[in-house]
Parts: sequence; structure tokens; C-alpha cells
Amino acid sequence: MCRDNHLTAADTQGCHKVKKLTRFLFPTKNCCSDLNTPNAEMIWQLTSHWSPLATPLIFGLLLQAPPTQLSTITQPNFVLLLADDLGIGDVGCYGNDTIRTPNIDRLAKEGVKLTQHIAAAPLCTPSRAAFLTGRYPLRSGMDAVSDYRVIFWNAGSGGLPPNETTFAKILQQQGYSTGLIGKWHQGVNCESRNDHCHHPLNHGFDYFYGMPFTLISDCQPTETPEMDRAFRRKLWLSTQMIGLITLTAILGRLTGLISVQWKTLTCLAGFSLLFFVSWFSSYGFVRYWNCIMMRNHGITEQPMVTDRTTSLILQESISFIERNKHRPFLLFLSFLHSHTPLLTTEKFLGRSRHGLYGDNVEEMDWMVGQVLDAIDKEGLKDTTLVYFASDHGGWLERQEGKRQLGGWNGIYKGGKAMGGWEGGIRVPGIFRWPGVLPAGTVIDEPTSLMDIYPTVVHLAGGAVPQDRVIDGRDLLPLLRGAVPHSEHEFLFHYCGIHLHAARWHQRDTGAVWKAHYVTPIFSPPGAGACYDRGFCPCFGEGVTHHEPPLLFELSRDPSEAKPLSAETEPLFDTVIRKIGRAIEGHRRTLTPVPEQLSVSNVVWKPWLQPCCGTFPFCWCDKEGDNKLADL
Repeated sequence: MCRDNHLTAADTQGCHKVKKLTRFLFPTKNCCSDLNTPNAEMIWQLTSHWSPLATPLIFGLLLQAPPTQLSTITQPNFVLLLADDLGIGDVGCYGNDTIRTPNIDRLAKEGVKLTQHIAAAPLCTPSRAAFLTGRYPLRSGMDAVSDYRVIFWNAGSGGLPPNETTFAKILQQQGYSTGLIGKWHQGVNCESRNDHCHHPLNHGFDYFYGMPFTLISDCQPTETPEMDRAFRRKLWLSTQMIGLITLTAILGRLTGLISVQWKTLTCLAGFSLLFFVSWFSSYGFVRYWNCIMMRNHGITEQPMVTDRTTSLILQESISFIERNKHRPFLLFLSFLHSHTPLLTTEKFLGRSRHGLYGDNVEEMDWMVGQVLDAIDKEGLKDTTLVYFASDHGGWLERQEGKRQLGGWNGIYKGGKAMGGWEGGIRVPGIFRWPGVLPAGTVIDEPTSLMDIYPTVVHLAGGAVPQDRVIDGRDLLPLLRGAVPHSEHEFLFHYCGIHLHAARWHQRDTGAVWKAHYVTPIFSPPGAGACYDRGFCPCFGEGVTHHEPPLLFELSRDPSEAKPLSAETEPLFDTVIRKIGRAIEGHRRTLTPVPEQLSVSNVVWKPWLQPCCGTFPFCWCDKEGDNKLADL
């Protein structure tokens, strides 16, 4: 019909619109397979006699966005994939052409890629707390006042407060089956060994398999210990000095060179032993205390058997999808990749051009592909929203000799632990939902990991809590193209409890301004990171305070290479005042809460230590026992 030689150009254009209407009104398999269908011919004949007023009205309806599955899918499934310490420059679709990430790249090709996706903190514990609650970690007490900026022990008493409402808890109330596989790092106990007040099952997850802590090099016996390395060296040195003093005093007493009572020497020797035991009982057994695997409330491996960790996490993830394919589910797959010690199976060793770190990233990408294949196999692709991100930027300082064990943050300055610089907080952010989100879309608008909270809650039919401030924003209108701009006008960038920077998205011009009030002092100077320290600090002698603040226009200078001034930027004073007023308003919304990462909360407490035996004899391998039983 639309190819009739007697039709004018205008008629042909209208005919094609009618064809679209025919497909909508007559959604049978072959209704519109041919342009000359009887249905289309009938509608065209009818519309050809409509009045000039009616025709634009009907054609206006035709120009509306076609209906999508969102209208029929009331409760989609959610698969949230969160990498650990992955830099934005480590992924192919974000510019890396040497580390192969075809499955993550496929997600971006089939969905929406965010180029200004921002973590609420540059370290694991606070960033993940913000991700789970949709709130700046400062609001829940999950940001630090000291140098201890993350959960340090399974046997600490700090963690995500029980009165915080995670998105998992709301989805659980909406009838979802909720599962967390992998890393938690939000605490375990409060007052007793088994109260599990901070445990995932107390925060809305029906099922948990993984590490209540985080992967560290101490978990791998062949690796150099990583946890609190500098402090441990000081403790060893102090122990040796006290022991040397004690031994010298005893020898002096035996040779008669000094006059001291044996009672005094006994007390000194007892003090030496007590001092050694006081710290070695924790730091000497890190692998047993922190490197454990749990299934729900029970410990399955203590210490974990790292050779099979990757395969078990993948099996558990796929099994969760298979078990819950007939009901709405939330799977939060919190990867142990790509955090040191970079557990990588033999199959992937030596495959990349970036050593062990590249091998580890490529294995994680393969795991992403396996999860996507499981979704496809169960026929869930069109009813599942998949999300991929990293908890913060790559760890630039993580090196062993000449081996680089941390990630790369592309063109962005800084990295993990740096609260202000883009490299520490700008991360990959990818959404896929076929039929609902337009494929191959790139959005260059400021968004946050905190936005996942209201997005999944609203899609699940729930409501965000009204008794507290929620800093995240529902991303669905932006992702679908219904609105041109992000709802975030301002984002605030903390390092611990210290505000280091803030950004302003000037929507009318598209400019993104960022003011730095505090920046870390790189060591050695000009190195781009704090290699001499291992981590950049948030306060003290290791930072510089800026007055006036450093100002960058990120849309023109994303690498933050050329700070602006009143002499070079006419809007300098206006922008600084605008951001300053926003910070004042933000601070008025903050209320005092207990500090979960205070020194008293992060220290090792033996009475809180999870143990699968009789403390201190904590050892078990239930996964290995199950395999033996199956033989």
C-alpha cells in the first residue's frame, strides 16, 4: 500500500504512520508483515476522509513513544553486579583496549552506559553502606573520624546499624526473594558472638553466601600480609624492644651488673608476654578471624579455601537464579574480584596483557557472562534489570615490587581512598533491561550509586522511607530518555567525615563545576597518588586545605588538570558562592548518629569473633566435607 506510485510524499509519510498504528491495534504475528495488509488498507481508507483537525490529532498519538514492557512487568527481577576496587579505565566500553571485557561491554551495547556515575565514598565499607541505603554514609555513622575508615575485623562491633532500611528489606516486604552472594563488609555482631545484628539476613536478604568481611592478601598464605601492615610492623618492633629490655635486665641480674629484684623482673617478663599476646592473638591469626565463608548464619569455611572460592560464588549465583525463576527476585552479586590478593583460577592466569590484575578482571568478566547466560537460559532476559558498577576507583598504590596489583582509572586523577579526585569516585555504571531501556545509549549526566536504592524500590512497587533523608534519585526517567537531565544538582564528596569536594550540575548550560576544599598531598610529589603511605589520608599533615577552593569545570576538563581562578573564569566567584550555599544547606540536613567506625568499634573483640568451633579453636571446612560425602 505505502509503495503505491500514485501516493504523494505526504501520503506516503502518513501511510507509514498508519502502519505503526496497525501493528499496535492488530498485534497478531503476521498482521503487518506486508505493507499491503487488509487492516492497514482499511485504516488508510478511513483516515483519508478524516477532517484536517482529526488527522493531526490521530497522527500525534502515533508519534508517541511505543509501549514497552514496563506497562506489563509490575515487578521485574534485579541482578546487581558490584565489582571491588575496579577502576573505570579497566573496562573495554570505557576505553580500555588491552583488558578484554566482552560481557561487560555487551551489557553496555544492549543497555545504557553512564559516564558520570559517582560513588558516595572512595572506600569499600562507606561506599557500600551508601549503595544499600541510598544515603551518604555519614548519615548512618558509616564514615570514619579516624584513619580506620573501613570495617577491620569480623569481631568488631561496628557495622550497618539495624535501624537502617536497605533496598533489600523493602523488596523483601514486596514479596521478592532476596539474595546476597559474595562480599558484605558491613559488620556482623554487636554485643555477642551470634547476635548477627549487622548480618545480611538482618538487613533484608533471605539468603547469603559469601564473606562477611572483605578479601585481603592475608587470606592467601603465599601472599605478603596486607591488613594494617604499617601498624603491625610497629607492634613487632615494640615487642622486640620490650623483649630485649627484659632479657638484658635478666642477664644483668644474673651477672650482678645491675641490682634488681626478681619480683620486678618477673613482672617485666609478664608484661612482655602479655603485650605480645594482646596483639598477636588478633593480628597473628587474621586468616582465621577474617577470612571466613558463611552460608546464611552458619560458617562453612574457616579459614576459606581460596582455590574454590570463585567457582562456589558463581555456582551459588546461578543456583539462586534457577531456584527463584518463578517469582520476583533480587540478586546482589558482590564480587570479590578485583581486590587483592586477586584470586584467579588457573584457566585465566597469564591470559591478559596486564599481569595478574588483568587476568583477574577478565575472569570477573567471564563470571558476568555466565550469570547473563543463566538469565537467558531461564527466559528471564526481558523481565530482568541488570546493573553493573564498581564500589569505588582503582587502588593506585597497591604494588608488590614491580607488580601493579591495583586498577587504572583512565584519564581521571587519583584513586581509591581519595574522597575528592574523580579517579577515586567515578566508576563504571551500566544498566540493561531489553524492551524498556534503549540499547546503546550513553548518558553523560551526574548520577550516583545511591540512586540504585530509589530506582529498584519504585520498580518493585515499594516506597522509600519518609522518616529519613534519602540522597539517591530514581534513575528510570533518565535511563528511558523521559527527562534530559539528572535530578542531582549537587553531589558532595567525603573522605571519612571530612568534606573534600562538591560538584554543581548547572543544568541550563550543561556545565559541571567541582570545587575542592581539601586535597591529599601526593607522595612522592607529583606522583598522582600516596605511594609512600599506601593510602591517601583524609586529614592532618597529609592534606592541603584550599582557600579559595580549587575549581574545575569537568565538562571541559574531566582530568582536573587546570584549576580555574577569578582571573581565568568570569563565573568563579558566582560558582563558589553557589556551591558554598549548597554545602550549608546539606549540612543542615545532617543529624548526629553513633560512629560505627570509631576506634572502639573497629578493634578486635574476642567475644564477638564468629567461630565454627569452640573459641579459640575455630576451624572447619564444611564445603570440603560435603564433597567427600558425595564421593
